[in-house]
Formats: sequence, C-alpha cells, structure tokens
Amino acid sequence: MKAYMYILLCADGSYYTGSTRDLELRLQQHQSGEGANHTRKRLPVKLVYYEEYSRIDEAFHREKQVQGWSRKKKEALIKGDFESLPGLSMAYRDLKNNAVVSRTSTTVDTMIPEVPEAVPEVPEAVPEVPEAVPEVPEAVPEVPEAVPEVPEAVPEVPEGTTNI
Repeated sequence: MKAYMYILLCADGSYYTGSTRDLELRLQQHQSGEGANHTRKRLPVKLVYYEEYSRIDEAFHREKQVQGWSRKKKEALIKGDFESLPGLSMAYRDLKNNAVVSRTSTTVDTMIPEVPEAVPEVPEAVPEVPEAVPEVPEAVPEVPEAVPEVPEAVPEVPEGTTNI
C-alpha cells in the first residue's frame, strides 16, 4: 500500500509536514479543519510538496526527519534544489560532538569558538606550606572505668497507686 510524506503551506506562511496513507483524504481533512491542530488554525492550506513511499513507516520516518529541518532547507526541498540540502542548516539531532555528519562529508561546526594560541602562564612560585604542625596534647582525658550500677530489680508499686 502506498504512503506519503507531504508538506503544506498554511495561510500564515508556515509549513506543516505530515505523513499519511491516503493523501487526497488527508488534504480534505486538513482543508475542512479536521486535520492537525496547527493547520486547523491556519486555513486554507496548500499542498506544496510530497514524496511517495511503499510503506507508512518509511513515510513517517521521512516526516520526522523533515520536521527537524530549518525553513530554508524545507524550501530548497520544495523547489527541488537537492544540491543545496547538505549545506543548509542541520537538525540539532544530527549534530554530534560539535561536528556535522552527513552522507558525503564531515565538517566542523562554525559555531565552535576559536582556541587562543597563547596559553596563560602558570605562576612558578607555589605558596609555601608551613612546616610546623600544631602540637597535639599528649594527655588525653581519662575515661572512668567504673560504670555506675543499674539496679536489676524495679521497685514495686503498691496496689491502688498509679505511677504518673
């Protein structure tokens, strides 16, 4: 069964990216306000781009990929300017360790600050540690060896009295 990834242009100029098994039905749903919340508030919408897939999971995967793209990159896709796609802004999830990884090349992100050529000098003089350590008193207070005796029996309380 066929599946589609599509991009709609909304009345406010924003783009909506979705996927479906029935493109015509889904477009009717969007136009009648039964589609996504984003398009419902921005009618009318116009189909500006779509791709066909053999399985819905492939279309859904592509939808999520394109949703992470910048507006400029989506517009290059819509215009068919496929050569410009790798150079346009990457999705944040495609950034790894400050490098942009693509199928064709790896380039360092230009947002990395430059490392200064000169490293600040470390002072050669280290503060001295005093050699004298405070003395510990040799006499330790004695602990009494005898522990006061605890009576083994509890005194009896006479009947009729309370111990409050």
